[in-house]
Amino acid sequence: MKDLNNNKIESITSEKEINIDNFSGDELLEMLSKMILIRNAEYKIAKGREIGLVGGPVHLGVGQEAIPVGISQYLNNNDKVFGAHRSHAHILSLGIDLKSFFSEILAKSSGISKGMGGSMHLFGGSVGFSGSVPIVAGTVPLAVGTALASKLKGEDAISISYLGDGAMEEGIVHESLNLARINNCPVIFVVENNLFSSHLNINLRQPKELTYRFAKANDIESKVLDGNNLTSICMTSKEFIRRCRAGEGPFFIEAITYRWFGHVDWREDIDVGINRSAEDLKYWKKRDPISRLKKSLLKNNFVENHLINLEKDIQKDIDNAWMDALKESSPEWNESLNYVFKRN
Repeated sequence: MKDLNNNKIESITSEKEINIDNFSGDELLEMLSKMILIRNAEYKIAKGREIGLVGGPVHLGVGQEAIPVGISQYLNNNDKVFGAHRSHAHILSLGIDLKSFFSEILAKSSGISKGMGGSMHLFGGSVGFSGSVPIVAGTVPLAVGTALASKLKGEDAISISYLGDGAMEEGIVHESLNLARINNCPVIFVVENNLFSSHLNINLRQPKELTYRFAKANDIESKVLDGNNLTSICMTSKEFIRRCRAGEGPFFIEAITYRWFGHVDWREDIDVGINRSAEDLKYWKKRDPISRLKKSLLKNNFVENHLINLEKDIQKDIDNAWMDALKESSPEWNESLNYVFKRN
């Protein structure tokens, strides 16, 4: 790998085998299971949206699963995780109940927010997910404020702020970086740099492809990683989370990745994205984080049939949870008023 200061995406991502030497078999299988669950759950949502079962837009992160799985592996329920508009993977990686999650996507009363939040307004307090919103960068200052509160209270808790490369163009992000640094807040900013803000390539929006320069400008320690290499994400997140708990935060992780679907819903958008092409998509699919981990496992004496059966079991759980969610009832049209107005 070339020096990251060259600011070339090609120097960070590669088709190299994932090194699994420092991880137990059980840990690797646990994380592989989470990645498969996230991907297949999103495929289920994509199909549901395509055939009209899902009523609102969905922002899918297929291809980006390694990032939240590698970070969530070292968090606990006292930590606070903040997402954005593409946050299915963030909450699923924390272990949210699958049926409740699907019920929320399908606008059912049994959903995690009673079916009133949908895909972009997710919340899972029981697993430490503090919320996601469609407003770009809207949760970044909330993560910093929560981290500051945890510090002032002397709590052993950190905050995770997920944001995209497009969010780095919002002024509130730079104010948040500055505030986090001058107060040494226990927060980790995780930029999922998938090279596109909606449909516009980063090369057409910013002078450089990488955003860690903004962390450097605010004197925040950062690392730029191959976001499709699970063990690389794990090693950095484990170190930063440990040090964050020890009062050495904030930190900044930039994970280079790529979403297989377009900005919204099930389409690939290779015909509407500026500089997004079928060739690019093929290039990135070769760097599939799930396939790369499977290859490394098979080369280290894992049995292929075991991995196949694992995926079948996960798909069965997804199918059952989806069908159970579909059977649930939806909220009454005026039920949301109970949570907006106080009635005597």
